[in-house]
Amino acid sequence: MTDSKADADPDSPTVLVLRRGTHGMPVSDYVGELRDRLPHHDIRRARTPQAEREHIADADIVTGMTIDEELLSHAENLRLFACAYAGTGHLPLDSLESKDVAVTNASGVHGPNIGEHVLGAMLTFTRDFLRARRQQSRREWRHYQANELQGSTVTIVGLGAIGESVAERLEGFGVETIGVRYSPEKGGPTNEVLGFDDLHDALARTDYLVLACPLTDETRGLLDDAAFDTLPPNAILVNVARGQVVGTDALLSAIRGNQIRGAALDVTDPEPLPEDHPLWNFENVLITPHMAGHTPRYFARLADIVAENVRRAGETGSYDELTNQVR
Repeated sequence: MTDSKADADPDSPTVLVLRRGTHGMPVSDYVGELRDRLPHHDIRRARTPQAEREHIADADIVTGMTIDEELLSHAENLRLFACAYAGTGHLPLDSLESKDVAVTNASGVHGPNIGEHVLGAMLTFTRDFLRARRQQSRREWRHYQANELQGSTVTIVGLGAIGESVAERLEGFGVETIGVRYSPEKGGPTNEVLGFDDLHDALARTDYLVLACPLTDETRGLLDDAAFDTLPPNAILVNVARGQVVGTDALLSAIRGNQIRGAALDVTDPEPLPEDHPLWNFENVLITPHMAGHTPRYFARLADIVAENVRRAGETGSYDELTNQVR
């Protein structure tokens, strides 16, 4: 079962939207956003696996959270897969390449909301709202000491759209910022930019450590025992990257040994975090269920990227040099 735009221009690229949504938001919202931006294009929505297999056969552009080898085998005219996630490591990239299919991602869609999430986590620890909530649950009126964000040093590992968004939102707080990225010569919006070779130099000066980097062979286990040994004991860890960027055993050891002041984890390893996992039990650990990326504007921002690429491909007939192109 599918639905389609009836008054589409037959010379325009056909766009198929796969049925899987994200963050509990219906994919019909995404379809609506695309149709608003591309009123003369054939925007098809596949509601069932059978409809996906049928309509991918003549679709020029497919967009969705993922695509598997089986579905891809039915694609005959596919020129572009517009991934609705920022990460593309879950895609069959070799197969897409063998079919000469361009791939774009959703980089930038999450910047504002994850930037706000990080700032909220930092302020939660700065003003110790976790303690306030515990005291409130006990109806306990008792003053306690808090801290100031001003004058702190914030290290942001990863200066993509999310890392840049975090840095921009910190500009009014009177903090020093250090960015860590693979190519420090590119610079960035932080006061200082270092390469990964100088990570420990940054960690030694860090009050708040924000992980916003992709998971790669180089970043897997980046925060190990040695990294926690370098961090000052007053440091706060905020992880909005991937759980595997942090060694879980090293994190547990650091928390138990008071090597850091606390951690805000939107991602964990393993994930979902088992009910009996010790990370649940620490008063200085704030856990959110991998939802920093949620925003009611998700599909609208994604549709802006995809619609621009659909228009560009239709005008030029080329699927090269698209926005957010990763292949």
